[in-house]
Amino acid sequence: MRDDERLRRVEAVTDATLSRLDASDMLDELLERVRDLLGTDTATILMLDPHARQLVATAAKGLEDEVRYGVRIPVGGGFAGRVAATRQPVVLSDVTPDSVLNPILLEQGIRSLLGVPIFAAGEVIGVLHVGTYTPRQFASEDIQLLQLAADRAGTAGQIRARKLEQTAALALQRSLLPAQLPELAGLATAARYVPGHEFGIGGDWYDMFTLPSGWTGVVIGDVSGHGLASAVVMGRIRSALRAYALVADDPGQVLSMLDRKVRHFEAGNLTTALYAMISPDRATIYLSSAGHLAPVLAVPGRATAPVEAPVDTPLGAGRLDGVRRTTVVDFPAGALLLLYTDGLVERRDQVIDIGIKALAGIVEPADPDDLCNRIISRLGIERPIDDVAILAIRRNAVAGGAASRHPGPHDHH
Repeated sequence: MRDDERLRRVEAVTDATLSRLDASDMLDELLERVRDLLGTDTATILMLDPHARQLVATAAKGLEDEVRYGVRIPVGGGFAGRVAATRQPVVLSDVTPDSVLNPILLEQGIRSLLGVPIFAAGEVIGVLHVGTYTPRQFASEDIQLLQLAADRAGTAGQIRARKLEQTAALALQRSLLPAQLPELAGLATAARYVPGHEFGIGGDWYDMFTLPSGWTGVVIGDVSGHGLASAVVMGRIRSALRAYALVADDPGQVLSMLDRKVRHFEAGNLTTALYAMISPDRATIYLSSAGHLAPVLAVPGRATAPVEAPVDTPLGAGRLDGVRRTTVVDFPAGALLLLYTDGLVERRDQVIDIGIKALAGIVEPADPDDLCNRIISRLGIERPIDDVAILAIRRNAVAGGAASRHPGPHDHH
């Protein structure tokens, strides 16, 4: 092959204009160029699903049915699986039923195949392969060109996977955070969620609901980690807590049941949560903390400070038979309770106590919506390093609802 022809082929797959395309369009254009340059009939990209250890057909030219039918090949199985397992190029000069797993390759009459691994940060994330309807002996230069294209596909594949995960996580989180807080007699409420700019979507959440007894359940929590996986775990924990809130009338009991659920079904996920119950006459709050920061209470005529309540171990940590304590807090007319996640007060260059003190200096028994806006602007969290969730609840001067029995045992701590 002449040097100018070799240069033309290399430039075709390293062309800077490819970078300006959307990730999916870039993969399509790259496959079209690869098929043209190598003179093959098909070109296919399969990306690795790391959880299932399977290669999933993602983009194809000439083998569109692979993508349409969502073909999956186990790592180590068949032609593409062998490429991923060996991390080396594989050439099949003669395709036979014994050498491939995917029946579509045989049905379309593919006679020869060349496949190379797609790498990202030293790990195999997929396979790029080309095929011909007539027998073909692929040369070393063909392998080099296809590997060059695979390197380009790796970048696009990573971008595409990241975007898909971010979109899915964002949609999931938005579906789980209340679109609107319930309107409750005697209470004014407001909430904010600000995603951390370094990580995108995380596992912070808040919730508020009315219980059949007339009490109001209030939750704030934080699942460790970021991205889709954390959002999924957060969704499961949120749903479980709502269910347990219907069968136990004490916050400590609810978190104990949630702790057992997390240990069994979400092992390895460190989760903090604070669950509070506000009485129907709005005068009393019962709360329990599983490793979560104490809420801040602002009462007219008093200094604002965090609620004095014991903090028990996070969900899924510590002893299973550990007692989870419930604290009773007076909630005078006009007072405001602020629940928040640690992203609001944590800074890399200071101890968390400084952030909590700064927050207490801002919180006052004012309109919850105005207060949330003031907190965000004063603490400079328009672009925080971690997710931030805030839930502000103010008891109106004239409370609504009737008095009700206490939610749990009479011997609260």
